[in-house]
Amino acid sequence: MSQGILVCGAGIVGLATALALARQKQPVTVLAPVATVPPAPAEHYQPRVYALSPASQRFLAGLGIWDALPAARIAPVDAMEVHGDADGTVTLNAWQAAKPHLAWIVEAAEVERVLAQAVRLSGIPWIPDRCVGYQHGAVLTENGAQLRTELAIGADGAASPLRSAAGLVQHSRPYDAVGLVTHLDASLPHHGTAMQWFHDEGVLALLPLPDTARGPQVSMVWSAPAARARAVQALPSDAQADAVRAHLAAVTQGRLGDLRMNIALHGFPLFLEHAQMAAPGVALAGDAAHRVHPLAGQGLNLGLGDAETLATIVARREPYRSPGDPRVLRRYQRARAEPVLAMRLATDGLHRLFASRSAPAAWARNAGMRWVEAIPLFKRLLIEQASGG
Repeated sequence: MSQGILVCGAGIVGLATALALARQKQPVTVLAPVATVPPAPAEHYQPRVYALSPASQRFLAGLGIWDALPAARIAPVDAMEVHGDADGTVTLNAWQAAKPHLAWIVEAAEVERVLAQAVRLSGIPWIPDRCVGYQHGAVLTENGAQLRTELAIGADGAASPLRSAAGLVQHSRPYDAVGLVTHLDASLPHHGTAMQWFHDEGVLALLPLPDTARGPQVSMVWSAPAARARAVQALPSDAQADAVRAHLAAVTQGRLGDLRMNIALHGFPLFLEHAQMAAPGVALAGDAAHRVHPLAGQGLNLGLGDAETLATIVARREPYRSPGDPRVLRRYQRARAEPVLAMRLATDGLHRLFASRSAPAAWARNAGMRWVEAIPLFKRLLIEQASGG
C-alpha cells in the first residue's frame, strides 16, 4: 500500500513540510523516531537557536505555529551591527525598511516541540521508524519495512540516508572551522541588537536572547579556525570559560560589558554543501539539500523556504500528475535554485573575503562596509534581501 507522500525526518524542516502538505490536503506521512520534547524550564535556554527571517515567521504563522510558541522565549532583533577587521562597520535597523523587526531568535527545541504537537493534532500519520534506504519507489526502514510512496521527501539531515540511497549527487567542502556556541550573561543590555565581528580568529556573532533574573543574555556563535576551536574545547571547564571570556573581551571591546558563559560550550564542524535537490519520486529539503556558512544565520530560513515551496508546488500540480512526477519535482528544483545559490555564493564569498589576510582585500572589505553604511538605499536593499521580501 502506498504512503502517498512520505517525509523522512522529524526536525523543524521535516515537520513543517509535512504540516504544510497536510494543510493543502495532500496525503502525507512522517517517518522518524518519536521524541517527546518537554517545555524548557524557565530561565534555561537551549544551546541551539536560530534567527528566523520575516519570511520564515510568516510561513510558520500560516501553519498556526507562531502563536503557539511561548512569546516570553522569543527575542526580536530590531537592529544589527556588523564590524569589519579594521574601521568598517555597517548598522542596520528595522525602521530603515519600515519593518517591525529584522528577525526573531528562537530555540530550535521549542519550534520542534510545537511543530510535533501540531502534526499530531492534525492527525498526520507518524511511523516511528527510520529511513535507511530507497529502492524502486519504496523507502526501506531500520525495522525492515518497505514503504511504497509516490514521493519520498528527505528532510533527514546533513547525513541524509535517503539522499545517499536515491543516488542524489552531493558536493561537500569543509571550512576547516568549527562553530562554537554557548549562551552568555552580559553586564550591559543588548537592546534587541544582533552583533557580528569579522576578525583574525574567525567570525563572532552575538544574538539577543530574552533577559533572565541575572540580567541580559546573548547567544554566541563563534566560527573559529578548527585548531583554535579544538584547543578551546580541550581546556578544563574553568579554563575554557576564562579563554572564551578573554576572547570576547578582546573582540567586542566591551560592547556588552563583561560576558560570562551560563551554559556549556558546544561545537560543530562547518561545511559548504549542496546536493541535487530532486529526482523522480524523491525531493530533498533543509540540511539534506544544502548547508551554508552560519555567518549570515540563514540555514534554517533556506530550509523553511524549501518546505513552503515544495508543499505549494506539489499541491498545485496538474490532477493527472503524481506528487513524485519528474516535471513537478523539476519545478521545485528550479524554484529553489536561485535563492539557494545566491545564499551559498554570498556566505562563501564573505567568508573568503574576510579570511584573506592580504592588504588589498582588507582595504576593499572595510571600504565596502563604510560605503554601504553611508548609503541608506543599500541598507534598505540588504534588509529586504535578508528578510525574504
